[in-house]
Amino acid sequence: MNRCLTQRQQELVDVAGKLADVFAERAAEHDRENTFPVENYDDLRAAGFLGLTVPTELGGQGASLEELVPVLERLAMGDGATALAVAMHISPIGQWASVWRRTGNPRLADMLGRAARGELIWASITSEPGMRNDMTDARTAAVRVAGGYRLTGRKAYATNSAVATHCSTTARYEDAPGGPRLLLCRIALDAPGVATQKTWDTMGMRGTQSNDVVYEDVFVADEDVVHSLPVGHLDALVFETVWSWAMGAFAAVYTGIAAGALDWAASQLAARGKGTDPLVQDTVGECEILVESARALAYRHAQEVTSRRLFELGVQEGIARCALVKYVASNNATQVLRRLVDVLGGASYSRKLPYERMWRDAQAGTFMPMGNQAARKIIGASALGVPVAPVIDFPETGPDSRPKA
Repeated sequence: MNRCLTQRQQELVDVAGKLADVFAERAAEHDRENTFPVENYDDLRAAGFLGLTVPTELGGQGASLEELVPVLERLAMGDGATALAVAMHISPIGQWASVWRRTGNPRLADMLGRAARGELIWASITSEPGMRNDMTDARTAAVRVAGGYRLTGRKAYATNSAVATHCSTTARYEDAPGGPRLLLCRIALDAPGVATQKTWDTMGMRGTQSNDVVYEDVFVADEDVVHSLPVGHLDALVFETVWSWAMGAFAAVYTGIAAGALDWAASQLAARGKGTDPLVQDTVGECEILVESARALAYRHAQEVTSRRLFELGVQEGIARCALVKYVASNNATQVLRRLVDVLGGASYSRKLPYERMWRDAQAGTFMPMGNQAARKIIGASALGVPVAPVIDFPETGPDSRPKA
């Protein structure tokens, strides 16, 4: 269905559409060869999209989450893997931009300016083997040394690490006063002790090349520890930045994959003269409803983040609301891809056609953070008024926050 977009949103989506059409032509080869689409990043840089969420005062396009969501959705209609990878750059840059607007931090200004010039590409590298990625703990160990910390550990699902220059990452500082703390750090990916190990060989999202990243005694200066919180706690600043932006971005990507598959299927069915078939109409109608439902939630979420109404709900309730957006989008996407098989038939199964790649890419959404089970738990607990973890609220978030009972 046609979307109701502002003039600014439409202008950005039009640029994204031209990029997506080119990316779609390259997607099959990168999927087949299990390679990263570096040339897509050259095109994104040329279009100014690597600085999309950098404030205009610092040389970027100043896009809000409301403007980012439809852009990511349109990119994903052409190539879900590229859209997901670049979301791992554009979304964190948007998070840092929101902090810069509030604080005016000169180091952030320098970083954002470099992103606007295409010199800095970000990745969010926090997942670890065998640990749920909920931003409350980590297995990567931080040891205090003069002027900072030394980090040792292994991260998995390091999406965008194939081209990223820097990343945000997490580590557990066991010996912190008052008890263990989770450190959120900035790291240059060419720093001594950082290594990427090629482990990515998956069913879908192959073009993201989300390989493992290993830290071996990596030094992180004190000024590059951007935040910390007591282990096992939900934190207001993490909610405001990571959860509010990332869940909206992920929702847009998976909605875009579903929308792209639906558009492709509809054109195929119309070309076969199936448009008047009641079964086809029923199936396509159901899939339109699923896409539009996910899209409506994502757009509402983006408005609530931009207006900051979301942050009035409380930390746990707000995180649950973020999880809801991504949950609906990723699960609706898998339903759309599965449902259309009934009317596409063998065309859905051919590797010569794009549909089966879209189907495989869509499956990743259900276990990406926040995964289905974790999302249902926090949504259900919040509806029942049950705390899932102690909360560090807005007035107390920061390096001086203390554990709650």
